[in-house]
This record gives sequence, structure tokens and C-alpha cells, in this order.
Amino acid sequence: MLTKRQNLIETIKGGNPDRFVNQYEFMEIIKEAPDGPRPKPGQTVKDGWGITFSWPEGQLGRFPLHDAEHKVVKDITEWRKYVVAPKIETSDEAWADAVAHAGNVDRNDQYVTGKMAPGLFEMTHHLMGMEDAMMAFYEEPEAMHELIDCLTEYELAYAKVMVEKIHPDCLFHHDDWGSQKSSFISPAMFEKFYVPGYKKIYDFYKANGVELIVHHNDSYSANLVPYMIEMGIDIWQGVMTTNNTPELIKKYGEQITFMGDIDSGTVDVPDWTQEIIAREVERACRNCGKLYFIPCLIQGMNLSSFPGVYEEVGKAIDKLSQEMFGYN
Repeated sequence: MLTKRQNLIETIKGGNPDRFVNQYEFMEIIKEAPDGPRPKPGQTVKDGWGITFSWPEGQLGRFPLHDAEHKVVKDITEWRKYVVAPKIETSDEAWADAVAHAGNVDRNDQYVTGKMAPGLFEMTHHLMGMEDAMMAFYEEPEAMHELIDCLTEYELAYAKVMVEKIHPDCLFHHDDWGSQKSSFISPAMFEKFYVPGYKKIYDFYKANGVELIVHHNDSYSANLVPYMIEMGIDIWQGVMTTNNTPELIKKYGEQITFMGDIDSGTVDVPDWTQEIIAREVERACRNCGKLYFIPCLIQGMNLSSFPGVYEEVGKAIDKLSQEMFGYN
């Protein structure tokens, strides 16, 4: 029987896995790393960048406020006037829980995984709002490049501290790049504005002991896969069914692995049932196959919005492993 880590490697390298990789099982995400305040349901919180996030009761997540009072960048041409990068915690005390967690991970079985969220694209629209950000790409490209360079340098500075403190061998990075049916910006614009920064970030991690880059992006981004490969992403987590995952595996599987194809909007719902979950997991596993694919909720963490869904999906994946691999 392969360890979780060995089975993951066999899956993404086109080898001989003995079962499906079951969602996030190969990553031990170090959630204690200091990365600023985040709201809980019912709270409104301002982070270190000055972005005010609200998480209304009864909603599934948080989102920044972009009215005139709360918008951070009010004029992209004067972004330096508004944007001040937060202080990065470097003390042993601040990182103590994270270091202790990382030290207790069996690295032969799982990857010690650092987490970064949000990413470069989300940060641009978190600071100024989606409409202003979309317009700025066209109207003020030089200023947008400068802002993205600033965000990139911050990520690199944080990465340096993370590497020194917990020595991760995997990175789980969040940045959503599209809606359910299209990317937010064209591939050409994505290449121009975001590929250079991400190559710097992911190259740094790879040069400092991080073997695996897992990028969360639960949206349509099939048109951006060549750039994901160029950036150095090993696993695209959050692949929605609208991307035609089997076709992506056929075309790009030897270069990148696809993690998802179980849409949270279909199974992670208040009235979820074992039957719906079993149906969607079987569809995903049989259509996508055994290699270059990890069946998983598209949710950007090892959890679900409604109690029991993540665990039930895991059970259904184990059942398909027994049927398709003969795994016990």
C-alpha cells in the first residue's frame, strides 16, 4: 500500500497509483501561519491592507466592501497614495503554533503545506472593486503593472518568511480567475499582467524546497491552462465541470494534474443526499480516469459549506477506488 504522498506522486507522474487520491488527504495545510485578521460568519473585519471584509450571517463566505467609504484604491493612477503593504510577522512567537504543527507532520505520508490567499488577481479587485479593476487594465495598464509588481514583492517577502519558519514542501495558493463559464480577462491580457509575477513567486518556492504547487481556482479557466503550466503549477485545484475536465486531462495531463470535477454547487447544498454525491463522484471518477486527476469538491479547502458533505464525498471516492483499482 502506497502512502498518501507516494500515491499522489504516482497519480501526477502517470505511474501506478493503487487508489484515487482522496481530495486533500496528501496536504497537511498549516493554517496557523500568521496572515492577518479574517472575518467569521456575522463579522465585518478590516485586514492589514485596509480592505474591509463582510461575512453576513447565512451566507457561504466573505467578500470585500467597495462603497465609497470602504474602497481602498480610489484612483489607480495614485495607487501609492492608498496602498500600504501590511507588516509581515517574523517573530518566533507569532509563528510558534505553525512551527509546532509543521514539526508534527509525517513528511513521508503528507506534504507540509503553506497557504497563501488571496492571490495577485483577487488582490487587485479586492483593493478597488471588480469594475474599477477591469477598467484599469485597459485605461491605466502602466499603473496596474506597478500595483501588481507591489503585490508580487509582498508575496515574495511573505514566502521568504514562510520558507524559513515551516520549511513547506507544498504550497496551496488561492486566486480565482473566472466565472463559471469564462475567464475574467482574456488569455493575452492574463499573460501580460499576471504570468510574470506568478513565475517569480512559484520559482522562488520551487528553489526553496517546495516540491508541489497546488493552485486553487474554482472557475472556468480552461483557456488559461498553458499559462498555469508556464507558471509552474503542478495541480489545478477547483476545476469545475464547465471546463470539460476529461478533455483537459487528455490534452495536458502529462504536464499538470486536475483536482476537482465535483461541483460544490451540485452536491454541497442544504438538501444534499448520499445518492446525489455518489452519482457525481462516480461520474467524475469514471469520466476522468486514474491518472492526472484527483476527485475533489471544488471548494478551496478541505471542508464543505454544509455539514457532512466533504466526508460523504470522501467515502464515495473510497468506494470507487475499491471498484476501479481493487483497493481495500
